[in-house]
Amino acid sequence: MPDDVTFSLLDRDVRGRLRTLSKDNAERVGRHLVMVGRLLDEDAEAAYEHAQAAVRRAGRVDVVREAAGLAAYRTGRYAEALRELRTVRRLNGSSEHLPIMADAERGLGRPERAIALSQEPEAATLDPEGQIELAIVVSGARLDLGQPEAALAALSGPVVKGARGLVAARVAQARAAALEAAGRTDEATVELAAYSQDELDEAAGNPPEHEDVVVYDLTEDEDGETADDADPTEDVDSDDEAPDERPGAANDGPDTAHDGTASDAERAASDSAASDSEDAASDEEAQ
Repeated sequence: MPDDVTFSLLDRDVRGRLRTLSKDNAERVGRHLVMVGRLLDEDAEAAYEHAQAAVRRAGRVDVVREAAGLAAYRTGRYAEALRELRTVRRLNGSSEHLPIMADAERGLGRPERAIALSQEPEAATLDPEGQIELAIVVSGARLDLGQPEAALAALSGPVVKGARGLVAARVAQARAAALEAAGRTDEATVELAAYSQDELDEAAGNPPEHEDVVVYDLTEDEDGETADDADPTEDVDSDDEAPDERPGAANDGPDTAHDGTASDAERAASDSAASDSEDAASDEEAQ
């Protein structure tokens, strides 16, 4: 890994959770988590490899399993993402990734399960952004089931209608998809008219390309396991042993594996994984 990838770049709370490990192991695991955040948007497969390296060293730490789940989701490994995020839920009791879990169910061709997740009591505890993300996923699941009117209804709540900025553009794309499916083409066109093509492209998960990304060899981490390691195979849910992609989805991410509309759950994966290093500067000043 590059020299500028340091443990101090992690969010203070994440660093605290890693201190249950030995000092050297926490340092190496933390650097892998920083790389997950760096690479998730540009090279999700490389981010996944870093997440797996972290799991091999610290499989009982919730933030490590969280990174593994988000990276698995972004690479289309939906069954694996579900297992990891369910484990995170058991470890820390948080349901913040419920939208991603529901979208992973869609990716596995199980829209009914996606809808069932949205009806769990924990869904009501999500913040407004999470509720909008989940509504977009549910709308897509309804379309999967051939229910365009129900898809529109899923996007009619006051929280969803209050979306602003790029999130509002994603909601508009989801509504347009449902309107198209209902045969209301003119209304779908009007729904998108308020947004520029650049805004729609970004909302659909097609931002401008970044500079070249350097990929680092992870083979050096294959040995040197420590006593802090956990068996990464624990907490496996047998009902998820299915192909990770829906028929015809190949290795596409959730933007194309579903209805062609980028869900906020897809964005959440990137934002959550990257959050570990966002506050690095302020943290270092505080130290």
